[in-house]
Amino acid sequence: MPRCQWPACCLPPPIYTASSFPPHPSAPNPQSAPLLSNSSIVPPMQVPGAVSEKEMPLGIDATIEAEYASQAKLLQEFSNIPSIDKAWIFKSDGANCSRAMFSTGQVNLLANKKRTVILSSHVSKTSKQSVDFQWTPFPIEMTGVSTIVPSPSGSKLLVVRNKEKESPTQLEIWGPSLLEKEIHIPQSVHGSLYTDGWFEGVSWNHKETLIAYVAEEPSPLKPAFNDLGYKKEGCSEKDCGSWKGQGDWEEDWGETYSKKRKPSLFVVNINSGEVQAIQGISKSLTVGQVVWAPSSSHGCHNYLVFVGWSSENGPNQTPRKLGIKYCYNRPCALYAIRAPFQELKANEVPLNDNEMDNSATEINLTHGLSSAFFPRFSPDGKSLVFLSAKTAVDSGAHSATNSLHRIDWPADRKLQSSLNIIDVVRVVVCPEDGCFPGLYCSSFLSDPWLSDGRTMILSSVWGSTNVILSVNILSCEISRLTPNDSSYSWNVLALDEDNILAVSSSPIDPPQIKYGYHTGQMDQSNTWNWLNISSPFVRYSDKVKSFLSSLQFSIMKIPVSDPSEILSKGARKPYEAIFISNKENKIDGARNPLIVILHGGPHSVSLTSYSKSLAFLSSLGYTLLIVNYRGSLGFGEEALQSLPGKVGSQDVNDVLAALDYVTGKGLVDASKVAVLGGSHGGFLTTHLIGQAPDRFVVAAVRNPVCNLSLMLGTTDIPDWCYVEAFGSDGKSYFSEAPSAEYLSLFYSKSPIAHISKVKTPVLFLLGAQDLRVPVSNGLQYARTLREKGVEVKVIVFPEDVHGIERPQSDFESFLNIGVWFKKYCK
Repeated sequence: MPRCQWPACCLPPPIYTASSFPPHPSAPNPQSAPLLSNSSIVPPMQVPGAVSEKEMPLGIDATIEAEYASQAKLLQEFSNIPSIDKAWIFKSDGANCSRAMFSTGQVNLLANKKRTVILSSHVSKTSKQSVDFQWTPFPIEMTGVSTIVPSPSGSKLLVVRNKEKESPTQLEIWGPSLLEKEIHIPQSVHGSLYTDGWFEGVSWNHKETLIAYVAEEPSPLKPAFNDLGYKKEGCSEKDCGSWKGQGDWEEDWGETYSKKRKPSLFVVNINSGEVQAIQGISKSLTVGQVVWAPSSSHGCHNYLVFVGWSSENGPNQTPRKLGIKYCYNRPCALYAIRAPFQELKANEVPLNDNEMDNSATEINLTHGLSSAFFPRFSPDGKSLVFLSAKTAVDSGAHSATNSLHRIDWPADRKLQSSLNIIDVVRVVVCPEDGCFPGLYCSSFLSDPWLSDGRTMILSSVWGSTNVILSVNILSCEISRLTPNDSSYSWNVLALDEDNILAVSSSPIDPPQIKYGYHTGQMDQSNTWNWLNISSPFVRYSDKVKSFLSSLQFSIMKIPVSDPSEILSKGARKPYEAIFISNKENKIDGARNPLIVILHGGPHSVSLTSYSKSLAFLSSLGYTLLIVNYRGSLGFGEEALQSLPGKVGSQDVNDVLAALDYVTGKGLVDASKVAVLGGSHGGFLTTHLIGQAPDRFVVAAVRNPVCNLSLMLGTTDIPDWCYVEAFGSDGKSYFSEAPSAEYLSLFYSKSPIAHISKVKTPVLFLLGAQDLRVPVSNGLQYARTLREKGVEVKVIVFPEDVHGIERPQSDFESFLNIGVWFKKYCK
């Protein structure tokens, strides 16, 4: 199911980086007693730090307890390495100077939260080839902060504090040295601001007096009851003499949005503190990603541009909100609407009510295009650029190759729905070897422009790596700015005028800050140099440093095992696998055991970025084979579209061919192979142990798809089942009540159809709140294995969703994978 990267999800992408994917298995230990009885269900451990005897789950013997304690201590070493999440660059008064602010994340296991901290640096450009970062001595933890958004000039900072339950949302406006304004917005106006990276949108206007944002629509009135029956005037939550009823059930956007209602647009005047909801938007639209359009010459005609998703996604366009997390195949468009709070120039007359009403409904700017999102205006306001996932929407695949488009913004600001849409970057169907494979973007910077005002800088997947690209929106020229010979993955963090602040990492190298500068003319490509920036982020323990220095990795090209002429050219091209091994790759003269790791989606990708989970598994003595089977992002549209309709066969064969490839080269011991995957990666894992039962000695799965026919009626993305089972024709077959014939086909394509042949011990890690692949899917498969006498262990995380990403749950997952694999990989 959609998600990008690997075990953690089934749906798309984002585009997954190795760090976003679920972690993997661990090392060898001979005669360990069973972790628990044959196929028992274990509650999550309460404390994920060092493990003492009192903290161990009941039923674990002393040998296993010692293994837990040892591996937990090692895993914690890797968990302590911070991630570099965001950065901002601000202009400074001095020449060749600027200021940088970094947002980093570190796991807080005891609190079961991610700790976000801010660290600042003074940046001095001493010469073209030299830059100096002078860091503040200590970071500042952003306790209780949901998000921060600097103003365009960098002179103000918005701090958002979403409060729990009925408490008001708090907006803080900070100046260079003090708090300038604090605005408390009650729940009756709106709920929490969206900070999810998808519906999320916070945008300052050019004058820095207004902020547009996306927040939860106020809850509707619900029926109230007391001891006399129905209470007409309603009641408050604190009214002990009555209670609030449930009211009508409302559709939601599925996975991770089950407790959300409807995102809506609001604008706050930071001088007065007044908040206004945007009126005139159709009730059938869900909104997000709002930005301010350029001001008109009249001053008062200000527009907001936003993304709108239709809620009519059910069969035959019936009202149905299908899951949107990792699903880029949901139709959406760009809309414009008049903003409130007219800003008048001297002697200017405000619009009257009649004039305002004439433009009080949204204007669809992208008619004829099934997908449009991530809107960005060029610095001169002449161009509106946006990304499109039209290939995903049109084919039904949850994620596919993107395209980039431009609209020439009307100089008179008179908007209409027939604006001309210009293709800037088209979908790449079948890339030539070593050439641009197409756009695969999961986000844009808020300000992605170089000083020429026409060149965008963005990050995109390129095979098994993430790279930084420049795109000229007028000439449509695309250039790769990161080194062509680099196997590392790169992400752009911020722009320092015409220089680039980025982060680079690999499976064996934690994130490193890079500073890129252009050495030739700005119209020349491949003339970028990258400087290593010394920073506090790369300080980690000697033990971790020693483990990582002993590893090596490479990207392998795997030939297609049966390149039939029936296949498209793109589907016959080799796919890739990331191979991570110890430089010796032996323990006492024998090859290290191998873990085959499979990402979810299936239309996502495992990248060569750093992952603490992968590093942990490697440190336990495992070799890792991370397979980007055909259907993954980053290899062109033909290769991706070759998989729908062939899941359970083509992807399974690709994994086995990759395993044969490394075995044939003598790199692994075929008798010591484990397999790990989540979501669609779990679908593949359970297929593999059924279709090739003699090739894997142990398996672990996270929220796996085991039975499509069971999943259909319970998942938030039933259309995914149809498209992946039938191909793009599945869109037309989609029904909430599939026929017996279709149910039989879904079953035949599922891992459960091969369960009678399974003999491999399996660890199941399941999120009880998973709406994407509900827990019943994994439990049915696990119980059937137990019925057959196959050894099974099940851990259910009561509060986790599909990704199992809560810090304690993620920690316990990979700790148990490590111990489980070591038991069987001797």
